[in-house]
Amino acid sequence: MSDVDGPYLFDVGVIALAHTEAPVRDAALSSVRDAITGDIDAIVPYPAVFGAHTVLTTYYGRSNAEASRLLENFIDANRIHWSDRLPETLVSDSLDNARTAKIGGWDGYYAQAAIEEGANTLLTIDDDFERFDELDTEVILSSAEFRELNAFLEQ
Repeated sequence: MSDVDGPYLFDVGVIALAHTEAPVRDAALSSVRDAITGDIDAIVPYPAVFGAHTVLTTYYGRSNAEASRLLENFIDANRIHWSDRLPETLVSDSLDNARTAKIGGWDGYYAQAAIEEGANTLLTIDDDFERFDELDTEVILSSAEFRELNAFLEQ
């Protein structure tokens, strides 16, 4: 990944995966480290942190305390642009995205947040965002890595 395609908006899957012991976490961890050090221009909506907490505790088996500690450390990163905007229009446009693109509400939100924050690329672990012409999508896992992640989560 290079900053040529930035700024990058990080979705919840990348943030959560970077904070796990999953065998395919390297791409997510590398991206998060680059964001923390300022090597890439990164945007993270604050709601993604809550989503990552839910994913870490529900799917990756982290305790509530451990997930909270990891994410509290993450939000201390000063070089990340933290997005705290959540006006009614963003919510409405996000739900419109979900309806028209036939994706989940959270994905509709991340797509709209990326568009409104001026992100050129949305960093993700799935391909739902490729339906949006307004932004590029960088799926950090190959198909084989995604299958490996699913097998890891089924254990």
